[in-house]
Amino acid sequence: MTSVTAHVIADDAEALAVAAGLAEAFRTEAPLRDAERRLPYAELEQLSASGLLGVTVPADLGGADVRQETLAEVFRLLASADASLAQIPQNHFVYVNVLRRQGTTEQRKFFFGEVLEGRRFGNAQSEAGTRHVQDIRTRLLPLPDGSHELTGVKHYSTGALFADWIPVLARAEDGNLYVAYVPRDADGLTIVDDWDGMGQRTTASGTVRLDAVTVPADRVVPHHLTFQGPQLHGAVAQLLHAAIDAGIAGGALVEAAEFVRTKSRPWFESGVDTAAEDPLLIQRFGELDLQVRASEALLGVAARAVDAARDELTDASAAEASLAVAAAKAHTTATAVLVADALFEVAGTRAALDSLNLHRYWRDARTHTLHDPARWKIQHLGRHVLNGTRPPRHGLL
Repeated sequence: MTSVTAHVIADDAEALAVAAGLAEAFRTEAPLRDAERRLPYAELEQLSASGLLGVTVPADLGGADVRQETLAEVFRLLASADASLAQIPQNHFVYVNVLRRQGTTEQRKFFFGEVLEGRRFGNAQSEAGTRHVQDIRTRLLPLPDGSHELTGVKHYSTGALFADWIPVLARAEDGNLYVAYVPRDADGLTIVDDWDGMGQRTTASGTVRLDAVTVPADRVVPHHLTFQGPQLHGAVAQLLHAAIDAGIAGGALVEAAEFVRTKSRPWFESGVDTAAEDPLLIQRFGELDLQVRASEALLGVAARAVDAARDELTDASAAEASLAVAAAKAHTTATAVLVADALFEVAGTRAALDSLNLHRYWRDARTHTLHDPARWKIQHLGRHVLNGTRPPRHGLL
């Protein structure tokens, strides 16, 4: 549970400066945290204290209400230093966004106040063993006193172990989706730290069990209403995932260049004194830099499209935002894996030493990019360019 006093960030410029400072602080021990699976409790307290978790709170309720372009850059910066640490607050911002869209005035005042005080939202969304990702079987049932009862099991619950509030995605008796905001210490709620992924090792994306958890009526939000009109729920969520992938790629490229400059030997046939002068390595680094620059450019385009749609939300603007984010996500997915793999190609044998833990970039990239398939992003882009088909309204696009 959060125990710090949170700073309140004033504007976009301050948010970016704070994020850059935290990224530098988090970078130092990132390899060791990953190698030893040292969960980042202290770092998350720093994140809470910094005020970054409150930057999307609306201005009329005390927040900076930063642009999505700023938020994407915050995540890119953090992920360049520690991709696991950057992923933990992704769901926090998604469920702040749910309250912004569907919360009552009272809910917004209460929960945004919590966020500005540094409280963290986790997530209990995905389930295992169902027909597909949107087959949600956790149930939210009414009780005689007007409250609700939650029962179910959630997996891949990134951030839940570190959270003050855990948003739970559940279906009511009518089949509609709701989000219940449950305190971390609620009776009947159990968090199991059983995440054993090869990458994103310190996200603690484990299991949440809900055994007849009582939820007051004023802690439940009608999430299904989000998708009955033009919406940006999926675009915002996916934009942050794309930013994480772009950050991994950028971080891996910087690490590779530093390794080649300081630790690599030139190939004997190159005729140069240092590896950094090898023309073939120079060519390869240029190719990799081009990929990273393209991903970062697409990320910026996507973020600005989301901002434009937020300013004037219509079916057309929401569709354009979703497509722009889909393009960014598809590209950053490929770039993260490519650059994290190429790190070893350019750095050579010594880079493969387990003690250096440079493989964390590839493990993080390969694991995080499995969140949802990029091929479906490309499918929606193709449908739109050929037939003018707008992307569907769901939370993964």
